[in-house]
Amino acid sequence: MRVLVTGGAGFIGSAVCRHLVGELGAEVLNIDKLTYAANLNSLADISRQPNYRGQVADICDDAIISDAFGSFQPEAVIHLAAESHVDRSINGSAAFIETNIVGTYRLLEASLRYWRGAPRAIKDGFRFLHVSTDEVFGSLGADGMFCETTPYDPSSPYSASKAASDHLVLAWHRTYGLPTLISNCSNNYGPYQFPEKLVPLVILNALERRPLPVYGTGANVRDWLHVEDHARALLLILAKGDIGDTYNVGGRNEQTNLAVVEQICALMDRFRPDGDPHHKLITFVTDRPGHDLRYAIDATKIETRLGWRAQESFATGLEKTVCWYLDNPAWWQPLRQSVYSGERLGLIAPAPAATAVAAGARS
Repeated sequence: MRVLVTGGAGFIGSAVCRHLVGELGAEVLNIDKLTYAANLNSLADISRQPNYRGQVADICDDAIISDAFGSFQPEAVIHLAAESHVDRSINGSAAFIETNIVGTYRLLEASLRYWRGAPRAIKDGFRFLHVSTDEVFGSLGADGMFCETTPYDPSSPYSASKAASDHLVLAWHRTYGLPTLISNCSNNYGPYQFPEKLVPLVILNALERRPLPVYGTGANVRDWLHVEDHARALLLILAKGDIGDTYNVGGRNEQTNLAVVEQICALMDRFRPDGDPHHKLITFVTDRPGHDLRYAIDATKIETRLGWRAQESFATGLEKTVCWYLDNPAWWQPLRQSVYSGERLGLIAPAPAATAVAAGARS
């Protein structure tokens, strides 16, 4: 099978590429813009394989994307390219609108042109899988779970941009017949994750004996999904999912943010027991604007219809993740030194105070 993957040098994308190339023997063309969160070192295990090819390109570039479709002749598309960090979307939403909305539109248009003109052998089996997030559904209270029919209610520029892209994908299926699928996943964690996200940030700060920031009281709840489980789910959806359908993918591992940090501290006490207990580094900081209280995925549909199950519990997956970061400083040290050092993102600057001249303008 020939699969065009967008964003395949990112965290989830690289896991998908490793599974496609290394385990399934698929031919893969990985198109990635190589923004700050992409890392070609995450693909080192497959980069020399004859069935893998990478191309540096922006999904908003119509000419390059159309040429890629024409030359590679994919039988499927897995669309993962996206700006994904909520805090960055608060301070700079433009990139999220451009990549997540406009980029998805341009990729859909290129896919539609290609699919319409493809040979019957490709056209009949073609699939376009759009990978999205549970954040499009907004916030849950203490009870309930997100299912595939939950109304959209995004809270951040990031989640709003992903909600818009989901709607575009559904519209291109209903209007033009493009054979699409959509997945909405819970919080991913695991190896090769850029260290702005909670789990790797806390691991590396703990290793360096720096403060471990917890937003608000740490009571916000997320459902955690190991990235390798997610990659397996996506490939199953691509192969067996019903065209035009949506599948929620979750790990059934609800944890408060504070509990996540405390479990990382306990693992660091075990593997790096020097000095005071790591939980003493926990520091409560000003909450994120628009911080959703709770996410929880009902994964019944993919479990019952497609037979998928998460293989990692949060305890097993988190231990493997901590060990991976401790064992692979060559991967993350250059990022901490030159790309992102762990500083706080996503704070809204206070409005400037009125000047004396402005205040007295009407007197």
